Amino acid sequence: METVALIAVIIVAIAVGMRWIHLLNAQHDARIAAYHFSDPLPRPPGLADDTRLHLTVDPATPAGPARSWPAAGRSTGGTGAHSDET
Repeated sequence: METVALIAVIIVAIAVGMRWIHLLNAQHDARIAAYHFSDPLPRPPGLADDTRLHLTVDPATPAGPARSWPAAGRSTGGTGAHSDET
């Protein structure tokens, strides 16, 4: 009998927790809907219209991280842990 009561208490606790999370999610959704995140902030007086950082891409520069070791300094023999390492 005690086992049945314990299982019933656990099920009720889970149901109450699910309902509470549902209510908190609904409250959070209402708070997000009321606040307009997309409204831009006003610009301070005297600031230029476009102050964003503009990055330019140089096609002559290769993409990817720069190597921190010189290519000539690496051994070409299979000295690594695997035979196919160079």
